[in-house]
This record gives sequence, C-alpha cells and structure tokens, in this order.
Amino acid sequence: MRKIIVLSFITLDGVMQAPGGPEEDTLGGFKYGGWTASYFDEAAGKIMQKQMKSADLLLGRKTFEIFASYWPEHANYWPGINDVTKYVMSKTMKKSDWKNSVFLKNLADIEKLKNSKGSDIQVHGSGELIQLLLKNDLVDELWLKFHPVTFGEGKKLFDNGSIPAAFTLTESSVTPTGVIFANYKRSGKVKTGTVGA
Repeated sequence: MRKIIVLSFITLDGVMQAPGGPEEDTLGGFKYGGWTASYFDEAAGKIMQKQMKSADLLLGRKTFEIFASYWPEHANYWPGINDVTKYVMSKTMKKSDWKNSVFLKNLADIEKLKNSKGSDIQVHGSGELIQLLLKNDLVDELWLKFHPVTFGEGKKLFDNGSIPAAFTLTESSVTPTGVIFANYKRSGKVKTGTVGA
C-alpha cells in the first residue's frame, strides 16, 4: 500500500487558494494570489527542496494544468519531476504531452492506486481533490506550511466533508519569516474526554 501525502501552503485562517501567483486562481474574486512570495527565504527553500523529493504525484486537473505549463521546462528546480508518474483526477481531460501522465476518473481509481505497489504519492494544490481524499480517509500524512497571514476569504484546506481524524506531529520547524512547517501522520480516531481528567 502506498502513502498519500498532502503538501499545502496555508494561511492562519486555513486558506490555501493561489499561493504561487496573482493569476493562479482568482475564482470568487480572490485577489491575494502569490501570498507566499514575501515569506520565502533560504530556510524555507531548503525545507521545500527536501520535501520535493522524487515521488509520484496525484493532482487535480487545474493544478495539473498549472504544473504542466511550467515544470517541464524548469525541472532543474525540481529534479525528477518529468520522470515521476503524474496521476491526474479529471472527468474531462484524457491526455497530455507531459510524459508519464496518467488520468484517473473516480474515487475507485484512487483507491486502486493507493493499494498498489510503488513510491509515496504527493498531492500538491488540488483543493477539490484534497476534500475528496479527506472525506474518504485516504490521507496518510499532511505536510503543512502555515504562513503568518489571514484573508477571511478564499478556498480552505479543511472545508466541507472532512471526517473526524487524529494526526500526530512527526516533524516541525519555523523559518525566520515565521512560516511553520509541520508534518503530521494519520494516527487513528479522535479521542474525546474531559479536560484535566
């Protein structure tokens, strides 16, 4: 069985929309695109380089299109990106010129992929896909990058349909610009009780 790892840039109020650039995702009139840029320093770069290891990718269609328009020509910044398998969840897209792209149609395809043999599978961006994975308890790890900013609007990482789930912190660090890198692994069901009991 393969691990599915969700990597996400997130604000303190849970927004994950358009971290990379102003025109990345303006849906809903979102006007804060590119909000991670001013927080990216050498420390963040080193951690990101470590996280962007060679692993297969599982992407939603919109994120795949953004990646496919950029990464094939910039693979020196993400070694191996052109060689790993890119699994794309899409009901409309069926092919791409980006090599090693495989298209999935439904949840059953993702479950079959997870139960196959191979490397870890990383999910970048892909908000709607992440909601589907969380709703169906298919996320093994969350690698989150909390940025010290709030917007009060925008697409959220944990929006609709996440099931109650417990996670354990496995690794964390804080950059000089205040970005908290926190990795969590799925650890079972939520425990309830009385404070101080």
